Amino acid sequence: MITPRIMKKFKKILPVMMAAVLSVSGLPMIARADSSKVVTLGANLSEDQKNSMYEYFGTSADQVETIEVTNADERKYMEGIASEAQIGTRTYSCSYVEPTESGGIQVKVANLTYVTSAMISSTLLTSGVENCNVVAASPIEVSGTGALTGIMMAYEAASGETLDEGQKEAATQELVTTGELADAIGQEQATGLMNDVKEEVIEENLQDEGEIQDAVQDAASNYNITLTEDQMAKIVSLMQTISQYDYDVKALKNTLDNLSGKDKGFFSNLWSSIKGIFTGDDTSDGGIINQTKDDLFGDSAIIDSTLDAVHDAAEKDEGGFWSKIVNFFKDLFGGDDADDETDKDEIVDDADAADDTDTDNMGDTDTSDDSTPDSSLDDSSDSATSDGSQDNDGSADTDESQLPDNAGTGADDSTSEDSSAE
Repeated sequence: MITPRIMKKFKKILPVMMAAVLSVSGLPMIARADSSKVVTLGANLSEDQKNSMYEYFGTSADQVETIEVTNADERKYMEGIASEAQIGTRTYSCSYVEPTESGGIQVKVANLTYVTSAMISSTLLTSGVENCNVVAASPIEVSGTGALTGIMMAYEAASGETLDEGQKEAATQELVTTGELADAIGQEQATGLMNDVKEEVIEENLQDEGEIQDAVQDAASNYNITLTEDQMAKIVSLMQTISQYDYDVKALKNTLDNLSGKDKGFFSNLWSSIKGIFTGDDTSDGGIINQTKDDLFGDSAIIDSTLDAVHDAAEKDEGGFWSKIVNFFKDLFGGDDADDETDKDEIVDDADAADDTDTDNMGDTDTSDDSTPDSSLDDSSDSATSDGSQDNDGSADTDESQLPDNAGTGADDSTSEDSSAE
């Protein structure tokens, strides 16, 4: 039965729906490509540790495709770029990858001491990835320098897309260069500087060494950083390599804006949220990232996520006009029977409406019901709070001899026999 309340809301939403239909009809439809979720496991983990990683990811071996990553796999891209101490001889890093069709690249890391979620997200852009959700973790603390290799392998398997070998090498070079710079100036500063330079190089199509060097110097000045000659040379060389490839500038800015917590704009945010309500597929929320069970690693585990900046930006808008628009759509299509306070005086039943418009033969209007409000109407509202996850940037530490025995999830003694691991 169509109640007056539903009809009232339908009249409100009809113009918006018509405008949306007209807008969408002029756009090409984007279908989700065949893809799957893929887990990579370090080859040197014990069986118990491998099982614990499935549990941490919130999945199981029969629900995902699994790839084992060896130290030889990591050396394919890291040898000649990273030091032997960074590469190590054993592989413990794991990943869980979910390709998406929008939302940029969202990453969460756990127990990785050398690389951060922002570093992995930005370097995945360089490898040619545009949209995906990623969790990179280890049952024990490791540097994580080899995590990128497993993630790229997982993305190719999950999406069916083959990434360019040159871009994958450039991504590895960027991860190592950013990590080395972070040792000197801090992870946040290093990541910000590298992202700013990369964005300018790609947007402005800078290829000349002098122009790239000027861009690096300008970024360093903005962060009040003085680079050494060696640091400058490495960054310029990396950016020259990156400048050789074609990148989708829109996809690039989407992820870099996510990392810095920049607002994508009112209409962009509105359309993404409305689409998520209709399809139930809001890829900007992190997907598999929200399934992780962080308590398995203990309170002292190093965990951070690129979603932190996105959530911080959303919290700033809490209670604003944007939130009211989104909540209106959720209330309309989400089955919330609670009315706004302003609806109470506007909604009447059919009998009241008939009485209000009835006149007798003497020309008198019957308004006897107007002064009697419908006491059966309730007003309720829901409030939500966002849980902010802490950003714990780990210091670079690639010496496996410093790793605690059986840390986190009950590693066996075999994990500490070799003092060199990524």
